[in-house]
Amino acid sequence: MIQNSSVKKHGSDQSDVAGPTPRSQRTKIVKSSDDNERKSLTKKVKDLEISVPIVYGNIAFWLGKKASEYQSHRWTVYVRGATNEDLGVVVKRAVFQLHSSFNNPTRVVEVPPFEVSECGWGEFEIAITLHFHSDVCDKPLHLYHQLKLYPEDESGPLSIKKPVVVETYDEIVLFEPSETFLARVQNHPAVSVPRLPSGFTLPPAAPLEDIDKRKRGDTKDHPQSQWFTNFSEADELLKLTAARQQVQGHIARLRRQMSLIEGQNQQLKSVTEF
Repeated sequence: MIQNSSVKKHGSDQSDVAGPTPRSQRTKIVKSSDDNERKSLTKKVKDLEISVPIVYGNIAFWLGKKASEYQSHRWTVYVRGATNEDLGVVVKRAVFQLHSSFNNPTRVVEVPPFEVSECGWGEFEIAITLHFHSDVCDKPLHLYHQLKLYPEDESGPLSIKKPVVVETYDEIVLFEPSETFLARVQNHPAVSVPRLPSGFTLPPAAPLEDIDKRKRGDTKDHPQSQWFTNFSEADELLKLTAARQQVQGHIARLRRQMSLIEGQNQQLKSVTEF
């Protein structure tokens, strides 16, 4: 059970889901290029950027009459796809670092859905580390979430029917991904992939390691999905991401053309000077 000084006391009923406005950001990660043992996996697709929209946060239910001094809430902290798709195609495992007063505070989740459920009474920061498949990125991604059990309106009553939900929207941006990774995810709904250059051919998609042992990790049928933040802008955000990537691809093509023109000009200049 959690021993934390940030405990708050409230009344007994509330009609709406509580929690602050979801935040949005973009986290760019670049695959390391110094691993010689994985050359076959690190052949990159130049000037290409793909993104993986994610949501991380927590949902907390007040236990009402069953609540005790140290067991007032049942909560779940998680990382999910922004549209509740399976993140297992990108994320290999997630590590949740809970408060030190919990038994086994370092929780390692090897299969989706990537989440941890507990009971407690205090609020604290949870560090979340995402480890990716070998063809995605060598470096882990560190996220931090402040566990919230109580609504922002501290004077308001609590409810056993409506939980507190606090979520953050983010985009994992992968610049110049490996061909093997792109081949696996080009048609996966959890990943936003721009249109590939004309004539570009990807290698055959390789299966994930232990794919038969991994259970399906989408959260569309999650028992708590009805409480997940309804990102009314989620579809628009995904469309904006795709549009942005198309613009970036166009800019990359223009840069290549400008570089070619500059090279031709240099050659003409050299001939003229000669």
